[in-house]
Amino acid sequence: MKRWIPFVKSSPTVNIVRLQGAIGMAGRASISDRSLAQSLERAFKRGKPAAVALEINSPGGSPVQSSLIGARIRRLSEENKVPVYAFTEDVAASGGYWIASAADEIWADPSSILGSIGVISSGFGAHVLLQRQGIERRVHTAGRSKAMLDPFRPEKEEDVARLNRLLGQLHDTFIGHVRDRRGDKLADDPELFTGEVWIGQSAVEVGLADGVGHLVPKMKERFGKKVSFRRFDQRKPLLSRVGASVAQDALSQIEERADFARFGL
Repeated sequence: MKRWIPFVKSSPTVNIVRLQGAIGMAGRASISDRSLAQSLERAFKRGKPAAVALEINSPGGSPVQSSLIGARIRRLSEENKVPVYAFTEDVAASGGYWIASAADEIWADPSSILGSIGVISSGFGAHVLLQRQGIERRVHTAGRSKAMLDPFRPEKEEDVARLNRLLGQLHDTFIGHVRDRRGDKLADDPELFTGEVWIGQSAVEVGLADGVGHLVPKMKERFGKKVSFRRFDQRKPLLSRVGASVAQDALSQIEERADFARFGL
């Protein structure tokens, strides 16, 4: 039987949260503020951790969900006085980088893809196909902008101008967040906010990452060889757990694969 000895300091613990997949609304993507909330809350509060480490592998997604997750991370870090370290895997781009930049330090694998600080809106136009099939599109609105960029009607210049204005506002918000978080670490590079991406050491050189390194050795270097690790898994939606939404899950997986494919993954 071991005897309890008071005032003996226990070894530090680093709590780990994994963020894997595209970012979107709960139930429609792998990562959302709702699906991560419980894991993040527990990781920052359970067992008085020395730090929280984020394993990030995400091509991005919803700017709002990215912002909500990043804000939650910063709030929990400041309230609990726990530092945050982000470790990127295959990709931390767009919204994935937004979340990574909420950490106090960002560490990348030599082959990690980081950046893509921009905003994208994509769709399709099917009005010519409908005309060929003799199908007439009928849309009635109260408000001239209500049917903006309807994919079944010809594109209007005023709609495109309006969309570009909205995208510009979102882009400015993204840039402001990165500048606020990375500050003087950022290089004076004209390509930094164009949607360009960098790999490993090149991401360090432009200030998007603090160095090349992996979670376990880096945390042992920072907190000692006796540091222990505790994982807090992301909560999955109930429908996903019981397999009650096969079609939706399949569609989400296709969309997620398309997001990763943009970076050659």
